[in-house]
Amino acid sequence: MAVRIANINLPDEKRVEIALTYLYGIGLSISKKVLEKAGVDHSVKVKDLTTTQLEKIRTAISEYRVEGDLRMEVTGNIKRLKEIGSYRGHRHSKNLPARGQRTKTNARTKRGKKVTVGSGRKPSAEKT
Repeated sequence: MAVRIANINLPDEKRVEIALTYLYGIGLSISKKVLEKAGVDHSVKVKDLTTTQLEKIRTAISEYRVEGDLRMEVTGNIKRLKEIGSYRGHRHSKNLPARGQRTKTNARTKRGKKVTVGSGRKPSAEKT
């Protein structure tokens, strides 16, 4: 039986506290808080959860903004930054780091695969 919370299938073989981190917006610390509030042992595996435990976890998670709602909020925040013309908005629209990181080297995660750009001069073989 596949366990679904917030339209995400949780892996059966993992401990509950780790499996909950598969949800966007829930990390390890929030996962521990949710399990504590639901009264579920954090070391139990997902496949061993009872339906009452699952319901308690679902109600505890409903207090947090996760998955689609959180993604829409983050997207809206970035869109707002672009519309008001802020520095961070410009960096987002140009696909550059927005938090002051250097870009002369590194920043490959944000900028993508390295592309070497030549000097613009023709090669010496074509000069003759």
